[in-house]
Amino acid sequence: MKKIGFVGLGLIGTPMCKNLVAAGHDVKVWNRTASRTEPLVANGAQAAASAAEAARGSEVTITCVSDSADVEDVILGPDGVIQGAASDSIVIDMSTISPAVTRKIAAALQEQGSHMIDAPVSGGVTGAAAGTLSIMAGGDRAIFDRCLPVLEAMGTKITYCGPSGMGQVTKLANQITGLGTMAAMCEALVFAASNGADLDAVLSALGGGAAASWMVENLGPVLVQGKFDPGFMVKLAHKDLRLVLEAATENNLPLVTTPIVTQVFRSAQQTGHGDEGIQAYVKVLEALSGVEART
Repeated sequence: MKKIGFVGLGLIGTPMCKNLVAAGHDVKVWNRTASRTEPLVANGAQAAASAAEAARGSEVTITCVSDSADVEDVILGPDGVIQGAASDSIVIDMSTISPAVTRKIAAALQEQGSHMIDAPVSGGVTGAAAGTLSIMAGGDRAIFDRCLPVLEAMGTKITYCGPSGMGQVTKLANQITGLGTMAAMCEALVFAASNGADLDAVLSALGGGAAASWMVENLGPVLVQGKFDPGFMVKLAHKDLRLVLEAATENNLPLVTTPIVTQVFRSAQQTGHGDEGIQAYVKVLEALSGVEART
């Protein structure tokens, strides 16, 4: 059992934290919207008054918030994790943020005497609830090894990706692949619908061949049923792809497909679909084509 602080109880963070409690860890939680701590307290966690208090006395403090600025604020800001983290304790940031910002935060924590692992996740709400997330970790290998019992309570595919920032780089590569696949699937379904195809049959065929993917298997069926509840929200997908483009610009790296996919996600967000699941990407294509991809 480890003493763990947990900061950030959103769609993904809440089930991750529940799994830590269920695994027998002593967990102290904080969230900017305090009411979100209540279900965790009911499950056996303790509520903290600030991120600093969540970190105080914890061997490991986990952050899971939205964007680079949010992570900087909850770790380095007033009453942030760094104010409570003990020497030789570990901060695991499981948000998806800029690799450059990750390295900046890691350097500040190292100067203070603590350690950081960047460990963004993939698998959405379903994977978080089931404890089957894919976790991509960057940082010192020995510190990563110390974190494994904690990470294993939340995920089943845990990969050490290299030094600080490499977890974030790997996660952004994951988003290029996964969201690009989502975009292609949506386009394929609109194309098939425009030709009068049976969309259930199309998905069955795609799932049995070279086009098979997690997106086709899991989000294709709910998309054609017109279900857009979020496992992962459009606005967060757009944020992640923005991070990809920013990092590519820093490296003077030309990208071809990702900028187009990013623009469509931006359009989906700006037309009121930001809080819907990423399958709502199809709504932009439907609006452009006048064709609805539904069964």
